[in-house]
Amino acid sequence: TPKPSSAASDVYKRQGLNKRESKDMVDAFFDLITTRLVAGEDVKISGFGNFQIRTKAARPGRNPRTGESIPIEARRVVTFHASLKLKEQIQQSVPHTADTPA
Repeated sequence: TPKPSSAASDVYKRQGLNKRESKDMVDAFFDLITTRLVAGEDVKISGFGNFQIRTKAARPGRNPRTGESIPIEARRVVTFHASLKLKEQIQQSVPHTADTPA
């Protein structure tokens, strides 16, 4: 299993920026995405995918432990849809074996 790494450390290694600049750049990127989503705007990243805000209506729910009915309030959620290019890259990187689902 590949070891996870931070985006800032990947920018540092690949682009030759110092660690502080790399961290600031990555933080600014995610702050911009967050700001746009909070404002209700979709965020599209070419070759990667789309982040969208969706409003879910209030609905009845159930506590699975007790079976008690509880109301679930209306809320906004973020959804992500990967681009075709990203999906293809992921599929190409996965070795398919007999016991690995396709």
